[in-house]
Amino acid sequence: MSTPLAAAISHVGRIRTENQDSGYAGAHLCFVADGMGGHAGGDVASAIVTRRAREADREYASAKEAADALAQALREGNDALQQAMLEHPELSGMGTTGSGIIRVGDTMGIAHIGDSRIYRYRVGALEQISTDHTFVQKLVDAGRITREEAEHHPRRNVVMRVLGNVETNPEIDTLVADALPGDRWLVCSDGLSSYVDEERIRTILAQGLDTPSTVQRLVNESLSRGAPDNVTVVLCDIDERHSSSIEPTTVGSAAAPISYEAVEPERTSVSLGQLLLHPRQSRMQPAFEHFEPESEEFLQELLAEQRAMRRKRRITWSVGALLMIAAVVVVSTMFYSWTQDRYFVGVDDAGQVVIYQGIQQQIGPFVLATEVEQTGIAVDDLSPFNQRNVEQTISAPSLEAAQAVIERLERSP
Repeated sequence: MSTPLAAAISHVGRIRTENQDSGYAGAHLCFVADGMGGHAGGDVASAIVTRRAREADREYASAKEAADALAQALREGNDALQQAMLEHPELSGMGTTGSGIIRVGDTMGIAHIGDSRIYRYRVGALEQISTDHTFVQKLVDAGRITREEAEHHPRRNVVMRVLGNVETNPEIDTLVADALPGDRWLVCSDGLSSYVDEERIRTILAQGLDTPSTVQRLVNESLSRGAPDNVTVVLCDIDERHSSSIEPTTVGSAAAPISYEAVEPERTSVSLGQLLLHPRQSRMQPAFEHFEPESEEFLQELLAEQRAMRRKRRITWSVGALLMIAAVVVVSTMFYSWTQDRYFVGVDDAGQVVIYQGIQQQIGPFVLATEVEQTGIAVDDLSPFNQRNVEQTISAPSLEAAQAVIERLERSP
């Protein structure tokens, strides 16, 4: 039995109680949808769109034709979501991402909307093929923040384009890319990309495991990092054995009968006003947020919020640093004061017995002992027993006690 060259797994994650992701791996199509919901509907949205998308799993004359067909399937899925919300008002606000690839010979037809991702692994290098339709990606494209800053931005989960929700005519990205034997094409929800960095994803893809084992390894990697969100991974390996004999696999919400029963919200569609007032979220508990800016003024408000957050972070770090420095100074002063209440009898470089104040320690360039009194006693004049004691130093709790030690040394034969 030949090894399948396309595989899919969807997991609910470590925290959530229901899976709002859907995925599909077929003879030609690999697809992922990451659902969002108001009072209900994330699972419904991803299931409806995935079922429409898998109808595009067939042969095409060109990759462009395949990409256009998948985009049209996504638009039809969007129409189905709009109709479902009309018939079931409790689903109002539901939506989903949609990202898929269709292999046509040595090319890929691609259709994408949202923040699920499409990667291509080739000869040891991992490249993100899709572009996130997120607020932070707009900031990156505009050169306002770096990609590294985007990974920790408080608005990194704000998605600006999805199917459903308020979208009546969604803008779907389509493109064509070459696909060479040995390539590994990964389609995943942000349950993977938000918690497993790209270098680790690249390493796992480079291990050369078969397709199903690689998908399982990627899901396990996300789960090992806490995976609070649903995680869905679909992998297509480009190989000469690729054929239409692959058994189609549907995972996640789309694999079960669709239920329109209302559930408690896990992800919320928010207005811009709510978004601006929304508290910063933990990376371990992301929210899938969506809004449509009505003018450039709204984006400027968000940018102003970003600048304010940066100033706040700088102030917080500065105050923290000053407090830490102050604490170090206070502790160092107290420690030094404590050392100056101590005395010991030792030997100087000239071989003379001396009384020192402090302790016989040195921290970097700082010596914690100072000479207090020369005794006029040569260490060589002491008995072997007393020589060893003085060379190893004799501690004393006060100057008077140190002077008493000197008197005993002078009396000792």
